[in-house]
Amino acid sequence: MGSERRIDSDGVSIECLVSDSIDDTSRPLAVCAHGFPDTAHTWRHLTPALEAAGFRVAAPFLRGYAPSDVPADGCVQTGASALDLIAIHEALDGNDQAVLVGHDWGASIVYGAASYAPHRWAKVVGLAVPPGAAMGAALLGNTDQMKKSWYMFFFQHPLADLVVPADDLAFIDMIWADWSPDYDATGDVPLVKDSLRQPENLAASIGYYRAALSGVGVREDLADVQEATSTPPTQPLLYLHGSADGCIGPEVAESARAMTGPDTTIEVLDGLAHFLHLEDPASVNERIVAFLS
Repeated sequence: MGSERRIDSDGVSIECLVSDSIDDTSRPLAVCAHGFPDTAHTWRHLTPALEAAGFRVAAPFLRGYAPSDVPADGCVQTGASALDLIAIHEALDGNDQAVLVGHDWGASIVYGAASYAPHRWAKVVGLAVPPGAAMGAALLGNTDQMKKSWYMFFFQHPLADLVVPADDLAFIDMIWADWSPDYDATGDVPLVKDSLRQPENLAASIGYYRAALSGVGVREDLADVQEATSTPPTQPLLYLHGSADGCIGPEVAESARAMTGPDTTIEVLDGLAHFLHLEDPASVNERIVAFLS
């Protein structure tokens, strides 16, 4: 990434990694949102590919992930992060040709930004968390997925606040190894740990799950944008999922086909797992760039 840029979103300072051409407003803006447990560095392969294709790129650290602010009111729900992406679009003079890319929580967040402010975004790409109600349905009726999602339920318990930071955040190493077992994450995990090492940052990252499942810290005034995060975007959407994803089974991605419209393309990529854009960046980037271009 070229440099950093801090952007205010309703009093929350969001740090973005930005490409060299970020101030060239003749280029369409691409906003790329990471998930858990990850950082904006996850887009280090996609950013130059998008830059070469004529885009300018901003990749924020989600609110609560250092060096972005931990919100003073503790609000780390995905709807609030969707508004952060809209604030980035506004601050960087994006137009209606701007695009969104999101992975994991970032996928839900970009779906929310696209659905809540559809006039701002031309196309959307999601990775590893499907659009619509597929994930919620899987948590209720798919025992294999419920087993994979054990950590989401564990995060609801105060014990998580002690277990996750223990032994130099060994929990983070375990998650990456479980979700993408064939990927060497030695270059990624230290960056994640740096972003989550402070107790307030780690609490914020877990807080996304507590807001989603238990309603902890959810703001009533964000109900509309929060609902948008589980609404399939009306814009053309490319969704990519790894067949070997250890976090969300490919059957969940397949089930999303019946829950999305004709402008949605869903691809399950053979042999790739949860961090698919890092495991095979050439193939994944080629699909994303071709779709967005």
